[in-house]
Amino acid sequence: MVTKQEIKLIKSLNQKKYRQQLGLFIVEGIKGIEEFLNSDFKLHRLYTTKQIFEASKNETTEISENELKKITSLKNPNTALAIFEIPKPVKVDNRGLIVALDDVRDPGNLGTIIRLCDWYGVKDLVCSLNTVDCYNSKVVQATMGSLTRVNITYLDLAEFMFNSNTQVFGTYMNGENIYSSNLPNDGVIVLGNEANGISEKITSIIDRKLTIPQFGNSKDTESLNVANATAIVLSEFKRRTIEM
Repeated sequence: MVTKQEIKLIKSLNQKKYRQQLGLFIVEGIKGIEEFLNSDFKLHRLYTTKQIFEASKNETTEISENELKKITSLKNPNTALAIFEIPKPVKVDNRGLIVALDDVRDPGNLGTIIRLCDWYGVKDLVCSLNTVDCYNSKVVQATMGSLTRVNITYLDLAEFMFNSNTQVFGTYMNGENIYSSNLPNDGVIVLGNEANGISEKITSIIDRKLTIPQFGNSKDTESLNVANATAIVLSEFKRRTIEM
């Protein structure tokens, strides 16, 4: 049974300020919860309609489907909801490729970018302080467990880039054609806000501007979604590593 106090706590975690104050976040669904249970993330509480998880009974509460509907943020809740502790920040490893996000606001975009970093072996994702919270429940859901394998750090992006000892790349509408550019194994790749791109402040620190060329002829075609652009850029950087 889930108590009124527990329902209040769970509902509060839909807001960033309470996630930060309490150091907790929500994971929903069987696959996502199993990924986090098998990681270094620490379980705070598991609420489930079926005893199918390898978790301590002291940290598990069996609930009904109606109770699950009271605490979920999903239209079609799936078996369980878990609360995990937000881990302490881990220092960014400046070796290899680092993806940097300048004010990305859409939870779905961030979740997809985290999955892409996981797929392409990018261990560190650094985010500006205004980028959407990676522990937002929609972001967590979109990562499909990849959040457990990518180190995400929120910081002053300009300061981080200024002090970086490696090349900083930015994605723009006008720049070097990424398909014909000489790309290194190490570097910081910056992607910008969905509507405004990379800010002027960050642009002033960019070493090289990269462009994904448009092959279609229509001038009315919108620019690529930031998550789609991330996939292409990471694919190009990583492709060079197996061709050398």
